[in-house]
Amino acid sequence: MPKPIDRAAAFENGFATAKTLAEALPYIQIYDRETIVVKYGGNAMGDTETGARFAADVVLLKLVGIHPVVVHGGGPQISRMLDRAGVASAFVDGLRVTDAATMEIAEMVLSGSVNKELSHLITVAGAEAEVRGVGLSGKDARLITVEKARRTRKDPDSRIEQVVDLGFVGEPRSVDPTLIKALIAAEDDYIPVIAPIGVAEDGATYNINADTAAGAIAGALAAKRFLLLTDVDGVLDEKKTLIREMTRDDARSLIASGVASGGMIPKLETCIAALDAGVESAVILNGTQPHALLMELFTEHGAGTLIR
Repeated sequence: MPKPIDRAAAFENGFATAKTLAEALPYIQIYDRETIVVKYGGNAMGDTETGARFAADVVLLKLVGIHPVVVHGGGPQISRMLDRAGVASAFVDGLRVTDAATMEIAEMVLSGSVNKELSHLITVAGAEAEVRGVGLSGKDARLITVEKARRTRKDPDSRIEQVVDLGFVGEPRSVDPTLIKALIAAEDDYIPVIAPIGVAEDGATYNINADTAAGAIAGALAAKRFLLLTDVDGVLDEKKTLIREMTRDDARSLIASGVASGGMIPKLETCIAALDAGVESAVILNGTQPHALLMELFTEHGAGTLIR
């Protein structure tokens, strides 16, 4: 015998879903035909289920008239592959020192396995509506031109400033968004998925910090929103309470005062640079939380720290 349907419960569930959709309408209209750049961090990717859920959310953005552009990281995936290959890793200020062997593996992981898997997950999630992920790297059509990143640090004994050679680590010098804009403007529904690999003027390939690459792309596109998905809830104040909203000056003060520390500093600096380049606002939020992307864009309270 079929199990009887609890009509009261079904009605309540249906009503809750309809109410959520109705409440999202004003926010959907705000972002209609606007470009949103989403940085999907390696630490936020988690397992395939998490990736598939993220892909479905990105497809939903496309179907309601938003133009999402995804830039992904892959640090943990690179580290695992380097360990398997027996290649030791070293870091300076959070940037991986990248020799030729490391660069080869980094490109293989970022432009290969991670990029294609994420593009595929988006295509699978959007199959019924023919929304398709298109995997790219910053080398394609010279999308990201880089210059060699330079860092200095003080010798612990002499306190003399020394230049640190990071190898094949690049900083975006320019971004040519022509290819991305062509995909956005196409009659078919494409979602660009970009690996943070760039090329120098001499043709050499460089690894780019994914946050930095995403911020530079957001600036070049003058995106409505730059969403930086990571594995923390957002920016915390001195009492370790989540800050819901701040200005660029607030962000600079947090860095200067030492309240923001560690990996949060480059994230805030990337958001500030994106805002300076023309992005309307940036958000740091926890991408490991289910549907955090939708909560941030389509609800009043959001899901992370908004920087205007």
